Amino acid sequence: MSTRMKTLVLGGYGNFGARICRALAGDANIALLVAGRDARRATAFAETLGGGARGVRIDVQAPDLAGTLRQLGVALVIHTAGPFQNQDYRVPQAVAAAGAHYIDLADGRRFVCDFPAALDTAFRDAGRTGISGASTVPALSSAVVDHLANGWQGIGGIDICIAPAQGAPRGEATLAGVLAYCGAPIRVWQHGRWTEQPGWANPVKVAFARMKPRRGALCDIPDLELFPARYAGVQSVMFRAALEVGLSQQAFAFLAFLHRQGLLPAPQKLAPLLHSTGRVFDALGTALGGMVVRVEGTDATGRAARRAWHIAADDNHGPEIPCMAAILLARRLARGEALPVGAHACAGLLTLAAFDPEFARWGMVTDVIDEGAAA
Repeated sequence: MSTRMKTLVLGGYGNFGARICRALAGDANIALLVAGRDARRATAFAETLGGGARGVRIDVQAPDLAGTLRQLGVALVIHTAGPFQNQDYRVPQAVAAAGAHYIDLADGRRFVCDFPAALDTAFRDAGRTGISGASTVPALSSAVVDHLANGWQGIGGIDICIAPAQGAPRGEATLAGVLAYCGAPIRVWQHGRWTEQPGWANPVKVAFARMKPRRGALCDIPDLELFPARYAGVQSVMFRAALEVGLSQQAFAFLAFLHRQGLLPAPQKLAPLLHSTGRVFDALGTALGGMVVRVEGTDATGRAARRAWHIAADDNHGPEIPCMAAILLARRLARGEALPVGAHACAGLLTLAAFDPEFARWGMVTDVIDEGAAA
């Protein structure tokens, strides 16, 4: 009988951690540990999962985190306890020192982009895999770009917009991460050179296949830096988020304005307040969210082309999407499939087809639309 891979989910009863735990608890190849700062909450949640899942208290600030992980016999740590924007690498360093694999859901640009250089030696020496950014970006976004531009001679532009449902559950940590760059200058690759644009300012209209158009504004994510390096010759890379309720989007644009005027030095400090008052707008929104990735370039025949991939997630299932890459990679490791040793940003590790069963499970609908020649 094969031994089950002991998998510890940090932040295991949180917004994304709980979803990952529910998905992995039923896997015959995985022995699940739900970890967090509150042992009672971890244990209570683990008991609802079945499959022998158990709760453990883990303090990531503890000096001997590596020793604790070794003692527990952990083979894989999935780190979901954000925000990652201001985190150091103590958790992945401890995981490597404990001789385990590591996967996180980070969307912090510096955290993900600097991860390979900072941790490659540690994971190589351990003979293990460390993966940062196993989330909507860059794991799913890179899979979509690879799919849309398959066989093309070159990519000229990549434009991504995420449009969450107003009613979807959102964590305070996620909100704090998003607010951190509200009004701050963001380095963006436009027309073949680096420029700076303010985060969450100047929203523009974005069209979706199965949702009404929304106004999206620039957000700071790893793709803005990873994609110009990954896709040779690309001239422009843009990422926006489009909130469903226009008032919310205007509020973020106003906070961005205040920050730029020096009147709001630390927008992220408003996260607890905005988290508790955010539900005020729920009656104005729906349970439908989605995402679009548009790629333009030169197709296999040398013609100018533009293609778009859309996904629509109803019933407030949108927050399942950021969890899918980590779930898919964990299952691969548990089946004994090899992932590349060393430290990696999660771009190009999963194909778009690998996500299809997960989309189907949650009733999500995808469309690939040929939009003809690039504008």
